[in-house]
Amino acid sequence: MSQTTPAEVVLRTELTGLPPFIRGKVRDVYDLGERLLIVTTDRISAYDSILPNGIPGKGQVLTQLSAFWFQRFRSFCPNHLLTVETTDIVEELGKLGVQAPDTVLHGRSMITRKTQALPVECVVRGYLDGSGWKEYRQSGSVCGISLPEGLQQGSRLPEPIFTPATKAHEGHDINITHAEMAKLVDPAVMDRAMELSLQVYTTASDFAYERGILIADTKFEFGVLDGEVVMIDECLTPDSSRFWDAAHWQPGGPQPSFDKQFVRDYLDAIGWDHSPPAPQLSDEVVQNTAAKYRELFVRITGTDPV
Repeated sequence: MSQTTPAEVVLRTELTGLPPFIRGKVRDVYDLGERLLIVTTDRISAYDSILPNGIPGKGQVLTQLSAFWFQRFRSFCPNHLLTVETTDIVEELGKLGVQAPDTVLHGRSMITRKTQALPVECVVRGYLDGSGWKEYRQSGSVCGISLPEGLQQGSRLPEPIFTPATKAHEGHDINITHAEMAKLVDPAVMDRAMELSLQVYTTASDFAYERGILIADTKFEFGVLDGEVVMIDECLTPDSSRFWDAAHWQPGGPQPSFDKQFVRDYLDAIGWDHSPPAPQLSDEVVQNTAAKYRELFVRITGTDPV
């Protein structure tokens, strides 16, 4: 069974007969042999710490939004997703003698193909914020890419840029240059990952803009399967991306967002020094964050998460 709060927020999953082989900041991953079961919980992290209370419905939003994008880009960007259908997942687990209640898996789980994951984050930026803004103020560039003078926080870049980062198991990811990435990843694989990252970002940005949403930046993960570069993990969710309301975009400072920046702002406002353990979120922040995630989902997909 899963461990939940009284509001049925899923913070941790336990499947009878199958322990997770990875329990990440948000996802519990189970090894099914040639496949993986990925269950997205309602945990939320900030400043590299998992917060004590989760966000209602967050797991469903992240899973179903990823599935929406995966399906939309499938024609030109292969991905690892096999199914998000609860009946298929329960049947697959049943073949392995694993018991899993529908209430835990429904809407927040996917079965995927296994790949050899690349040891880098593939970050695409269309606007200047976050670590990119910090680096630009220091050097006038991001990941070795020179940018025009006079840009502000939130400025739109002349064109989207690919700015890779290392995957940090603890602490922050570290921005690296293309040359540094080429030392970690086969150059041909790197070029393909970069090509796909920019194509997905550009296509998604046009789609989101028609719905009043700006995708400021995002990070993708890729793996290699049978010699093919395949998108894995999640795709264009509020956990992996900065989403801004186009109607209120104004360069020169922080932008109103549909992602967990709202949580970071609250933690900064109460004076947390970012050292573990993380403080409890207020009920208001939890509910407002859940509402922001849900609103983004509805505006992007035109439907409610289930």
